[in-house]
Amino acid sequence: MTPKNSIFSSVTKKIIMGLSGIFLVLFLLVHCGLNALVFLNDGGETFLHAAHFMGTNPLMRTLEIGLVIGFLVHIVDGLYLWYQNKKARPVDYNYVNASKNSTWYSRSMGLLGTILLFFLIIHASDFWIPNRMNQFMTGEEINLFEKMSEEFKNPIIVLVYVFACFSLFWHLLHGFKSAFQSLGLNHSKYNGLIHNIGVLFSIIVPLLFAIMPIAFYLNLIK
Repeated sequence: MTPKNSIFSSVTKKIIMGLSGIFLVLFLLVHCGLNALVFLNDGGETFLHAAHFMGTNPLMRTLEIGLVIGFLVHIVDGLYLWYQNKKARPVDYNYVNASKNSTWYSRSMGLLGTILLFFLIIHASDFWIPNRMNQFMTGEEINLFEKMSEEFKNPIIVLVYVFACFSLFWHLLHGFKSAFQSLGLNHSKYNGLIHNIGVLFSIIVPLLFAIMPIAFYLNLIK
């Protein structure tokens, strides 16, 4: 591979990472909004109506396929970029003061992404896969509200979800702004705005995700 092709390949991968990252940020926003409906404390009625729409509407089901592809692309591309960076710097920051030049979480995106990948597998196994399998086998959806109520009685599961949300916070704290930079959307006029929105998003979304299993466990959601 020529240097020109190598640079092009690296730039292309970063653009793909940025696009898939922004796509997944939008998914998190929708998913968080959907999950937040359980806090209405109406026995899950509003949440189940919304979940039914998301799970049966043809457009939403088509977008769901795109979501799975988006996750796979983001994960594979992210791991490959992490591997390339490690290969290009075989001895990590021996001659550079890492703490002064970058944050620990920006240097740990591979680790944080891997943690989130394992959590995603657990989460899909708990909810998405059983629901889709039940739809395929019986044509009916499972009661996701009851499923959450049951799952989050287990303190270990609650701790796993909270830990994953903590990892998501750090991942988003760097990844949100980085996604825009990868797409060349980097200008002094709006860098501050993007940074502030990214920080707020990185705090609010994981926090809402983390509060939900805790609230179920404490029997605050009924």
